[in-house]
Amino acid sequence: MSYENGKIPVLHEVDLEVQRGSLVAICGPSGCGKSTLLHLIAGLDQPTRGQVLHDGQSLHRDRDLTLLLRSRIGLVFQLHNLIADLTLTENCLIPAIAAGLPKGEARLRLARLTTATGLQHRLGNRIQDLSGGERQRTALCRALMNDPQLILADEPTGALDEDSREQVFALLVDLVRSAGRTLIMATHDRSLADRCDRVVEMKDGRILS
Repeated sequence: MSYENGKIPVLHEVDLEVQRGSLVAICGPSGCGKSTLLHLIAGLDQPTRGQVLHDGQSLHRDRDLTLLLRSRIGLVFQLHNLIADLTLTENCLIPAIAAGLPKGEARLRLARLTTATGLQHRLGNRIQDLSGGERQRTALCRALMNDPQLILADEPTGALDEDSREQVFALLVDLVRSAGRTLIMATHDRSLADRCDRVVEMKDGRILS
């Protein structure tokens, strides 16, 4: 994987297979390619060589990539990318509306997710009025609204205090364990990585182990 017509190499001969229902942590120094790898898996970037497979199907040959992303992949990033002027409810309903989920079902899912994350009392609050931990939990709810099979998390706890970090990670683990989902998480936090099923070490765009 490279940018600017090969002038900026990012990933080199990366070969990674992830089993369904597992928690995988991707670790390594800043700039080693963790985020790029997640973007490739999500379909946000296209590989300059090779391919990305989901259940044996090439992601970039899918006729409707947008539909695949809406229904099967949930994205959680350190910079939550929420819309500050909208409420928690409005932010979380955006992916459900885009996927055509019936309004009643979307509201029920939102109620379950906000109860699980302790945000049920913040539904009408705008994002700019929430704390950092509440915003990140809101981003988690939004990512899970369409019940994705695969959750991709890029430093999801990096900007949080210790208590909020533990809460967000515990929610991710609980979802994977209870619902049989798959989590791939890029993180600098070794204490969290060591609690995953597998740790993938990266350096200089390569997988070391």
